[in-house]
Amino acid sequence: MYKILAINPGSTSTKVALYEDETKLVQKNLEHTPEELGSGPIPSQKGYRTEKVLEFLAENGVKVTDLAAVVGRGGILPPVRSGAYLVDDNLIDVLTNRPVAPHASNLGGLIAADIAKEAGVNAYIYDSVAVDELSEMAHLSGTPLITRTSHSHALNSRACAMYIAKQLGGKYEDMNFIVVHMGGGISSSAHCKGTVIDINCDDEGTFSPQRAGRVNSRELVDLCYSGRFTQKEMQKKLRGEGGLIAYLGTDDVRVVMKRIEEGDKFAATVLEAMAYQIAKDIGNLATTLCGKVDRIILTGSIAYSDKFDAMIKERVEWIAPVEVVPGEKEMDALAGGALRVLRGEEQYRVFEG
Repeated sequence: MYKILAINPGSTSTKVALYEDETKLVQKNLEHTPEELGSGPIPSQKGYRTEKVLEFLAENGVKVTDLAAVVGRGGILPPVRSGAYLVDDNLIDVLTNRPVAPHASNLGGLIAADIAKEAGVNAYIYDSVAVDELSEMAHLSGTPLITRTSHSHALNSRACAMYIAKQLGGKYEDMNFIVVHMGGGISSSAHCKGTVIDINCDDEGTFSPQRAGRVNSRELVDLCYSGRFTQKEMQKKLRGEGGLIAYLGTDDVRVVMKRIEEGDKFAATVLEAMAYQIAKDIGNLATTLCGKVDRIILTGSIAYSDKFDAMIKERVEWIAPVEVVPGEKEMDALAGGALRVLRGEEQYRVFEG
């Protein structure tokens, strides 16, 4: 029996969960105030957050030496393959000093490494946001000035695909899936026999509760140079204040549904447009799999809405049956990845960037 600690840092909290093999023993969301986190760079939060995770273990009667492995959220790295990476000195340096972007998820591997060192075991990250298995062709955007990058909800998307493959009595590596993760941002991905061959990231696909998604490039350039907005304000219009917030003033689909029930026709149009664009993204990715799709999977917090799921299903079920896995399986995915490595079912990689 392997005890595994999974760590998933967010901007104001750190999710932690303790597993024994596949069984989750306990999970907790450790909340942090701005004062506790401090005003320094994100890596400076490592010591404080690590202490809170150690307190979580002590509260549950677990010694650090009881752990067989520690696994953290992957962070925003240069392009990596899917699966597990050993958190070694090189990866620690990248997460601390050379991440692609500053983000709390970069702390996952750093906290895991500190605790694993004390335990005398390996630390891993699993399915970073930067999982990139796209072909050279798929990276081409239409101008050499912009390369398509692969940033998606890889951790939850791959976990859901593996889960559905198991439910169907098959293996993830033998099946084809299109997975749509629907949260504040929405990303969709095509999984071809264990490889994520293409994606619609949350900047180039459908609009979402908080993202503008795909927009006309000429009009966007004109808007950027109109003098109406600074660069920072324009970025916010696209990420954070786009999508449902821009149209309806809320990013909560439940609130939008209530407004629709009360007769708000414009809210109904906007929400259906979001489902319509998700369906277009699914159709787009079906072509990358040559139409050979075993299942379409809807996941994320929005997938809890049966009515919204139905709007998508009616447009795409002709491609493949639709499975709904609401919420997210990120903690299970982290622990499950580490467990497969411990059992020798999966080999960890070493980051060389």
